[in-house]
Amino acid sequence: MPFKANYRQDPRMGFKGKKKGKYQRAEKFIEKIKKIQEEAKAQEEIKKYTDKKKSEVDNYKVGDLVMLSTKDLKYQMVKRRTKKLTKRFVDLYKIKKIVLSNTVKLELPSTIKIHLVVNVSRIRYYIGQVEEQKREQPVLVIIEREKEWEVERILNKQ
Repeated sequence: MPFKANYRQDPRMGFKGKKKGKYQRAEKFIEKIKKIQEEAKAQEEIKKYTDKKKSEVDNYKVGDLVMLSTKDLKYQMVKRRTKKLTKRFVDLYKIKKIVLSNTVKLELPSTIKIHLVVNVSRIRYYIGQVEEQKREQPVLVIIEREKEWEVERILNKQ
């Protein structure tokens, strides 16, 4: 550990020996201490930049509605034409249990084939729509253990 980190002050090293032959060991010690201090400085900078990237973990509660990231659903979203046009977060799921501060267990339907416990980086809080924007969800129809929606009519086509 660096001297400064241990004793919270810089070591006294500002002397130069009159005869180089006598103080070789001291000079080696000084060089070693300087290297250690440089490494400590580099570690502090790395920590500073790493902490910038990390964000506070949201405090999720059991029963909260969250949206699931599509990163883990790539193989299930094969029918999508392009990655660019797919939604980043899909559907609403309830939090069933909080496993750790950074992992939660979700209530997922059987059609989604991923593990029920996911990292909080893979979910986002659901923020409801404004009153004027609310749309009714279509009725869900289950056919052969797959969820599908029944279409009433086609409004427009391209």
